[in-house]
Amino acid sequence: MTNQIQLTAENIQQVLGDTSQEKLVALSFYSAQSPECQEQASILQGIAQQYQQHLVVATLDCDTQQALAGQLAQQIGLQALPTLVLLKEGAPVDMLPGPQSEAQIKEALQKHLPQPQDMLLQQAKDALMVQNHNEAFKLAKQAYDIDSNNSRIKLVLADICIQIHKLDDAKALLETIGLVEQDAYYNNIKAKLELAEQAQDSPEIQALQQTVDNEPENLEAKVNLAVALNEAGKKEDALATLFKVLNKDLNFGDAKKSYLDIIASLPEGDALAAQYRRKLYSILY
Repeated sequence: MTNQIQLTAENIQQVLGDTSQEKLVALSFYSAQSPECQEQASILQGIAQQYQQHLVVATLDCDTQQALAGQLAQQIGLQALPTLVLLKEGAPVDMLPGPQSEAQIKEALQKHLPQPQDMLLQQAKDALMVQNHNEAFKLAKQAYDIDSNNSRIKLVLADICIQIHKLDDAKALLETIGLVEQDAYYNNIKAKLELAEQAQDSPEIQALQQTVDNEPENLEAKVNLAVALNEAGKKEDALATLFKVLNKDLNFGDAKKSYLDIIASLPEGDALAAQYRRKLYSILY
């Protein structure tokens, strides 16, 4: 659904009343006869696309909606075109009369829009809802880098870390959550972490590890162990095991493919991916 609306008598109550309860509304008084209005309309179009989740740009065409424009202009004391009025929870919170630059509009919006880390966190949650774990991790990590003391950001990031099997990172994040902030969500994540840690030391992995210990030259056993480690979320151990195989025989079975698949499954920019990509290059070239 678009967040750019043409304001009319039919939708004014919905937009300025109900919509402004949920999002910031930028009411733009516009006339096609004014070059400044046309220029500002182009700026607002770009801004609307950047803040789709939190902003609605409602344009009132003063040429075609004269009665409505006259009524609103009287209420707010309109003196110039273009004029931009910001509304939140049904009430005006700011007014920018006359033509404004993109920087001026954004500066005014920032006072009333969610903070960048809050928007990133919401985007991370949205990505998590559609099972896009790596994108969710990237967005949540960006939010954390902006505000590393925010307990809600830390909890969401820890939750994502568990789902992409970065258990050490999840544990480190949970250890920074103060007692007062240990709510139901915290307890849920802590329980998830405990289950994930138990899965990393399953009887299957123990048996495969025993085989590798007893038969150190058995490359097939090492590949099988690496597959099981990866499935349990121990990606670094899996990569280390596969690298030992590739170092012995670069073309052994599916070892190289499994190695590259694990690297590809890691979040963008992950240090572990870069480390093991370099290690592979060292024996390829």
